[in-house]
Parts: sequence; C-alpha cells; structure tokens
Amino acid sequence: MKDLKTKVFLLACLLFGLHTNAQIEKAPPRSEGEGPWSQLIIRGVTVIDGTLSPPIGPIDIVVENNRIASIQVVGFPGMDINPDRRPKLKPGGKELNAEGMYLLPGFVDTHAHIGGTTQGTPAEYVFKLWMAHGITTICDPGSGNGIDWVLDQKKKSEKNEITAPRIKAYTWFGSSLNGEKGRGDITTPEAAREWVRENAKKGADGIKFGGGLPEVMQAALEENKKLGLRSKTHHAQLYVGRWNVLNSARAGLTSMEHWYGLPEAMFDDRTVQNYSLDYNYQNEQDRFGEAGQLWAQAAKPYSKKWNEVMNELISLDFTISPTMVIYEANRDLQRARRAEWHEMYTLPSLWDFYAPSRQSHGSYWHFWGTEQEIAWKENYKLWMTFLNEYKNRGGRVTVGTDAGFIYQLYGFAYPREMELLREAGFHPLEVIKAATLNGAEALGMDSEIGTIKVGKLADFVIVEENPLENLKVLYGTGAIKLQEDNTVARVGGVKYTIKDGIIYDAKQLLEDVKKIVDEAKAKGNYKILQPGMKG
Repeated sequence: MKDLKTKVFLLACLLFGLHTNAQIEKAPPRSEGEGPWSQLIIRGVTVIDGTLSPPIGPIDIVVENNRIASIQVVGFPGMDINPDRRPKLKPGGKELNAEGMYLLPGFVDTHAHIGGTTQGTPAEYVFKLWMAHGITTICDPGSGNGIDWVLDQKKKSEKNEITAPRIKAYTWFGSSLNGEKGRGDITTPEAAREWVRENAKKGADGIKFGGGLPEVMQAALEENKKLGLRSKTHHAQLYVGRWNVLNSARAGLTSMEHWYGLPEAMFDDRTVQNYSLDYNYQNEQDRFGEAGQLWAQAAKPYSKKWNEVMNELISLDFTISPTMVIYEANRDLQRARRAEWHEMYTLPSLWDFYAPSRQSHGSYWHFWGTEQEIAWKENYKLWMTFLNEYKNRGGRVTVGTDAGFIYQLYGFAYPREMELLREAGFHPLEVIKAATLNGAEALGMDSEIGTIKVGKLADFVIVEENPLENLKVLYGTGAIKLQEDNTVARVGGVKYTIKDGIIYDAKQLLEDVKKIVDEAKAKGNYKILQPGMKG
C-alpha cells in the first residue's frame, strides 16, 4: 500500500494546482523592445555592479553582440565629460543617454511561478510584470503549466521571440513528464532514480521537491546531483519529522525554499513541532497559523545547535531562497490586501483567487487576527536573525518571491522582498548582491549574468533614482517624493530593462499590463473591493 502521507500530500498538490495539466495562455510574439544592435553604448550611468563594490560613475558601457565589451569611466560627478574620453559609436550602433541614472545587473527571481489557470493569469501578464521590475531571469519551480509548456516558453525567451525573462525550468518531483498521468506515486528509490533520469532527458534544469520518504529523497537527490542538475525543496510538514533541511543538504540539495525544515533541524528540546491536538494539515489556517509559532520552538540564536546547523549548511555551499514576501500578509493582512498597486495591476481573477477559501492555496483567511499576526511578527524576527547571520558568515541568500499567492503580485513582490532583506540587516549593497550575483550563482549562471563585467551578457536594470537610498524606487508605482516647490510627485520605477541588449521601456510594459487588467474588469464590470465581492 502506498504511504498514506504520500497520498495526502499528492491530494494537496492537486488541490493547489501543482500537478494540473491545465495550461495558461502562452506569451504572444514580442512586439516590445528596441534592438538588439551590433553595438549599444549606454552613456553616463552610475554603476552598482552586484559585487558589493560601491557605486561608481559616470561610466559608459559598450555592448557588442550581446556581450559587455568595455566599461569605461568617463569623468567625475558634477563635471562636464570630455567627449574625447568616451568610446566611439560604430556605424549601425545605438546610443542610450542615461546620464545621472543608475545601472545594475538584471535581477534574478529564484522562485517565480508563471501563473496558472486557477488564477486566470496569462503568461504575457506575468512576464511583463517581471520585466517591468527589472527581472531578467527567473526560475520556475515546477509550475502547473507542465514542463513541456515551460520549456517552450524558455526557448522562445532565449530567442527573444516573446517579451519574457530568461527561464530556468524546474519540474515538480513526481509530476507528469509526458503530458499524461502524473508520477506522484513514487515510493521507491528505483522509481525515483528513473524519474530523475527522465526529467534530465526532457531538458529540465532541475527539480523542485516537496519533501518525501527519506529513501526516495536520498535516491532522487543523489541521482540529480550525479546528472549535474540543481534542486530546491519546500520541506512540507508531512515529511519534515523524518527529513529536514540538513538531510536534504547532505544528500545534494542545492537550495531550500521558504524556511520549512530549517527550524526543525535546530530542535534541541523536542523532535516535533508543537501542533495543536486538533490540527489538520488540510486546513490551511491551521497549517500557516501554527507555522508562525515554529521559529520560537527552535534553538536560540547563536546557541550551539543553531551555530552547528548554520555552519554545516554553509560548508555544503547551500543556498537559501527565503521568499519572506510571500508570507508577509501573515504579519499584516490589511497592508498586503490594500497595497496600492492592486487597483491598477491585479487581475480580477487573481484577486478572487486570493480571497478566503477552503481550497485555494494560500487563501487561508478563515478568521485571521491579532494573535496570528503577533506570532508571525516574532517568527520574522528570529527568521531574519538567522538569514542575516547566514549571510555574514558567507552563506548564499537569494531574492525569490513565489508571487501569485497570498496577495503578493508578480513583479511588485520583488522590491518588497529586497526591503525585507534590508529589514533583516542586509546593507543595501548586500541586498543588490542577493538579487543579482547570488541568484546567478544559485542557478549556475554566474559566468553569464549577475554582475557588470566585461564578457557577460547585456542584462541591465536602469533607474533614475538611487535604489541604495530608497529601495521603494524599484516598485513599478515608484515612491512619493516632496519636490522643492512643495508639490508631491511620484519618482522612480524602473526606467529601462535591458535583456540580451534589447531595451524595454519598463513603464510602457506596465501600461500593457494595465490594459490587460482594464479589459478584464470591463468584461465583468469589476472593481477590487472586499474578499469575494464584485462591484
């Protein structure tokens, strides 16, 4: 007989859309963006290069055939630039005047689902929200669209046939690899190894696990590592009593998602979470409500057990993709619900998906209140303490969002995750490194992207305001700033997103998204009001 927990977990995955064969609408042919050109010169920027180096400028960056050909300092702040110091434009080339602006490497989202049918979110909508926020590379951790669908979009993005970030395609462990019946009944090491080999042949870049039987996890991770692919795991509560983060890291896991399995690895006075005796995993308010009490049950910060777990993970070159943003509604539901971008950029179908429900994943607002939020605020303090120290000791922390759930919108969730790392204690330069170089390293792409370096691909984010001073200028809605004449203005928002040397007007991409939303609202005479209500 199959393991009961395996059956329950698979049912949960089916309900949450992780194994569905339904596919969202693919992105249309690209009609946005200028270029590429044989040569592109970006003039006069201040560079934040992703390596922890301080900003420097003015700089001219020369791109030739989608590679950074030179990075040339051309003057001093506040002084006229001598034209003789500047690189010369070749015939057929393009100049982009970005004087006074800030240029960063393209952002990497290490946990980015490409929508789903239950949300009613077409790929164009999701991709443009990401690109409008400077996200030029994403890792899809096994979406409900199926591996064939994701690989198709990945190839089109590589050729720039669609407006989309670069895509790393991971497959949810046990899901269908042939568009037919899934393989969620994997309960033996032999079956696990076979599935892993099939996944590699399919062309996937890695695997997303949700936990599993110890012998199955061991076999699958070992085989995946042997094949040279990467992996990530959401350590589900159904298995974490037998297989936590340390077990996965030792077996070859390259990245953990969220934080499940990490406090459990640091238990020093218990072996299991202190579940209420009427707890039911299928009741998501139970699941997420009591998860907010978990970090307080782990070893104290800087204690022997806490240090041992941290140091071992770092020694294994282990990556943490915390996705703090996806749980932020747990500590302040009203703030998450009333974020100013929902009105213009959240699709009605997605808003309905967020609303309280007993079956939609992440819609667990059965009766969420003060007690749950206070517990989660304490949870964040302990979680952030671990992340900041992990970074301080040389551990890799990335920026991932898991958006499309729990009132977190694609694209907009990214700068919020950056702000949360800042709250955890990261210097703004460390936040930028987490968003760029760390993400590239986690996906095995740091030889091509992640820093501003000669020879790397031409993926850039250009913004008119200094993001180190205020990360809010990276939101598509920008930041409110009082002007010298005592008027209030919106400033910031990414100005240009450049991918493969192609220049995208980030604000125009947001206008395209707004049009998609307006058309959807018009069809249903819909306004964003209270949960489950239409106007």
